[in-house]
Amino acid sequence: MTTIIAPREHDIGNMVVRRAVPTIQARSVGPFVFVDHMGPALFEPGVGIDVRPHPHIGLATVTFLWAGTIRHRDTLGSLQDINPGDVNWMTAGRGIAHSERTPGDLRGGGQALHGMQTWVALPKPHEEAAPAFHHHPATTLPRIEQRGATLRIIAGRAYGEESPVDVFSSTLNVAIDLAADAETRIDANHVERAVYVLEGEAQLDGSDIPARHLVLPDPGSPAVLRAKTPLKALLFGGEPLDAPRHLWWNFVSSSKERIEQAKHDWQAGRFGTIADETDFIPLPER
Repeated sequence: MTTIIAPREHDIGNMVVRRAVPTIQARSVGPFVFVDHMGPALFEPGVGIDVRPHPHIGLATVTFLWAGTIRHRDTLGSLQDINPGDVNWMTAGRGIAHSERTPGDLRGGGQALHGMQTWVALPKPHEEAAPAFHHHPATTLPRIEQRGATLRIIAGRAYGEESPVDVFSSTLNVAIDLAADAETRIDANHVERAVYVLEGEAQLDGSDIPARHLVLPDPGSPAVLRAKTPLKALLFGGEPLDAPRHLWWNFVSSSKERIEQAKHDWQAGRFGTIADETDFIPLPER
């Protein structure tokens, strides 16, 4: 039976963020343990996003935008702007810290932002992998065009194509854009799958899906996604987790003790420094 889930909304001042995973109905989908929908937002001139330096362990962050630009900096020395259609894949592994901001030279005229940021839990043998950052321009991603449908393979394999992004387990991650009345089948070659509708009204196998909702198709079903209006959606999933994961703040691990160690490491300044950043997000009190 198809499950439809309303995300939790968080107003962070100049933008709404909707968290579709984890929820009671979907603690994870494949290796994805955290799924956030950012925007859509249109910032006033001089305004943007300013996510101060913060740490991660045990996961990879995946950023994909439909609109706007975000500047990524991290403790490896990476400095990279991500634009619509690009992919930023950051492997935290044993520990990394990063910041995400609207570039200063783009703030003057106001800036739109709309996209998804997801976290992929690393398999247990790779939880302590060396941290790494990789940027993949939009032109390097497989793109499938078919009768009003555009499918871009963000990471992993789908629809007979494979993304250049290095993944640690079987992964499904596809950006879907449909014109009104267009449709596409949902790849059924992965054990766990979900579709998040960012924008537009949709149907899955004839059942209505409202905008800004998550839908879990029946396992193994070759479901068909149809757009009633122009549609933006994210298809994600893959191989189920190899063990339960603990999530606390920005830390993901199969071990509670490892998360406690990460807390102490952040407080002690052991994650390293980020060029041109002097502020940081302190460890939450709870």
